[in-house]
Amino acid sequence: MGFDVPAGTRGARQPRAGLMMRWVNKMAARRIHRTGKMMGLGFNALVLTTVGAKSGAERTNPVGWFPGKDGSWLIVASAAGAARNPAWYHNIAAHPDQVRIELSGRTIPVIAEQLHGAERDEAWRQITAAAPRFAAYQRKTDRQLPIIRLTPRSS
Repeated sequence: MGFDVPAGTRGARQPRAGLMMRWVNKMAARRIHRTGKMMGLGFNALVLTTVGAKSGAERTNPVGWFPGKDGSWLIVASAAGAARNPAWYHNIAAHPDQVRIELSGRTIPVIAEQLHGAERDEAWRQITAAAPRFAAYQRKTDRQLPIIRLTPRSS
């Protein structure tokens, strides 16, 4: 199974892309480089770099992460409960082998895979226990929030 979560029919308003959002993401990325956390969220964060599904250009986004099995990182394509998946989800779906993260001063090439079934359910329980806001995001939308596991790419 791959990346297969369609957009929903209801959800929170998704932030508009544009100059302001790029500036906010840039400031958040700087903070993540300094502290390893996102502003005001209280959980770990990383800088996710993907290749645009349509443009082929590199895109960076700050995202929260949770520890996965065997040294992997779990991220949630929540878009704060919007009806549509965030753009980075579509970029990962198009190029799951061209993803990298910046974390603790290191750049790490990773392979991305979407979790499904019991594996997703277990990860969801872990994530919502650590950050209940994700359960609130899920209640806002009728799409299932995708959970992506990022595993270090072997050399």
